[in-house]
Amino acid sequence: MSLIPRYTSKNLVSLLLLMFSLCVAIYVNFNTSPIYKEQQLTFEIFSDNQGAKFYKYKGKDTAVGDPIAYSKSPLRQTALDVKAPPSNLIQQWVIFPDGEIKLLKPAKHFGIFSLMPAFIAVALCLLLREPLIALLAGVVSGGFILGKYDILNDVLVPSLATNSTAAILLLYLWLLGGLMGLWAKTGAAASFAQMMTRHFVKGPRSAKFIAWITGIIFFQGGTMSTVIVGTTVKPLADKANISHEEMAYIVDSTASPIACIFAFNAWPAYVQALIFIPGVAFLATEADRIDFFFSSIIFSFYALLAVVGTLLLSLNFLKFSGKPLQMAHQRASKTGQLDAPGAQPMSAKELSSTKIPDGYKASPLDFLVPLFVLIATSIGTFIMLGSPKVNWAFGLALITCALMALAKGLTLTDLVDGINQGLKGVVLASVILMLAVTIGSISKDIGAGLYMVDILANGIAFWALPVLLQLITMIIAFSTGSSWGTYAITFPLAMPLAWALSQSYGLANPEIYLMICFAAVLNGSVYGDQCSPISDTTILSSMTTGCDLTDHVKTQIIPATYAAVIAGLLWTLSAYWLAN
Repeated sequence: MSLIPRYTSKNLVSLLLLMFSLCVAIYVNFNTSPIYKEQQLTFEIFSDNQGAKFYKYKGKDTAVGDPIAYSKSPLRQTALDVKAPPSNLIQQWVIFPDGEIKLLKPAKHFGIFSLMPAFIAVALCLLLREPLIALLAGVVSGGFILGKYDILNDVLVPSLATNSTAAILLLYLWLLGGLMGLWAKTGAAASFAQMMTRHFVKGPRSAKFIAWITGIIFFQGGTMSTVIVGTTVKPLADKANISHEEMAYIVDSTASPIACIFAFNAWPAYVQALIFIPGVAFLATEADRIDFFFSSIIFSFYALLAVVGTLLLSLNFLKFSGKPLQMAHQRASKTGQLDAPGAQPMSAKELSSTKIPDGYKASPLDFLVPLFVLIATSIGTFIMLGSPKVNWAFGLALITCALMALAKGLTLTDLVDGINQGLKGVVLASVILMLAVTIGSISKDIGAGLYMVDILANGIAFWALPVLLQLITMIIAFSTGSSWGTYAITFPLAMPLAWALSQSYGLANPEIYLMICFAAVLNGSVYGDQCSPISDTTILSSMTTGCDLTDHVKTQIIPATYAAVIAGLLWTLSAYWLAN
């Protein structure tokens, strides 16, 4: 029996792992040359009346540069095998002997070392239960591999200066924190929970079922759905004594999975641009590819199983939820403890223990009206502009909430205090979220996803390709914390490979085969993103439901893996019987 206390042993192991990883990262930087890979990007190219060539990028017509012969490009694979690409050449248009024009971009990876930042972050997160330290360690190790030893100025500051990080600060720190703080200060969240309890919620089962229905209704997917559903259902879930692990699982598993099924959102428009294959008629135009997306929904087995799994959980049928979720359910129902012993919830005390000012009468409308403004703005901007303006939605909701509170007699001092308490309540989660974005960017820079594709996507039987694509995308998305980033890496490689296999094997139904492979990539990425502790949706699910991040990851990964295993089997059988 060890004389060292268990927690000290974990700390010692974590310290040794961290020091070892940093030493390895420095060694890789000084002694390992990156492996460069040719990346071919295919676009729909068209000519104007003057014969100038263009392609569509982010909805705009972008000019195609003068292409050179592929055999002369320093970015072709045979040239990259000899020497690194010129530092001033990041992409190049080339023309192949058959007349096809493509865009070449060099990409690099450092072999298995490309996975180290994500591995360190995940391992330390599970060992220490301190996601902030774990993510920072992953960022530092990735920075060292890239030779960026001034982490503050070379990694963190540039990451903070990006539009995406600024949007995170604006949305998830100021707007979301301010809104949640005002709901707590005015008692709006508690009043809403009391109303729902009186009229609709009769116990934990009905509260979880309402949470599931809410997740289905907000099918936009990603961070927006996670935040809206989490903030909406948390008050009534806490009132009904539902464990935070269960609520985080329901919120997370009805975000991206439902967006794959009810795809009336931004997903098809984004994905269609990545799946163009020259010469394939049913993928020829943007409309064809969007139609292909919707036709493939029938094969989104993981998404369907994930949504059904959360429904079963909401009905207290926990047989397939795994022992950790079952234990969390029993703990909450028997003891009323919503968190496990020693848990460190992502939602701070400021958002649940704020004292309502004397003389202020809380109303469910204080919660429902801003929520309606938020949802209406999101849906309205999506319909009119093609994408939901989430910052507008939360900004207008916060202004509405503030004006209603002031009109009902809340003093300006109490208003500012409520917003201030809300900012304090989400600041830790916002910092963790920014570090997660940073480590995802570093993983992309050192080629984590490219490495996985490079080692796994060769010499495969047609019936095994869908499950292989599933495994690749699961690992990439888990390592980078991004499903959409995984799509950008995998779809341009997976779809041509699937088409080539369908032709070489002479499959009777190549379109169905491509749908199966497409669904495997789409769903495998969702699984990896959903289960990753460095994913924005995982972090936000924990934050909005008040769950410990590590507890959420450990309890969610079991039912999600059950669904993924069954989905992999279904994709394999579908490829063998329906496409052949």
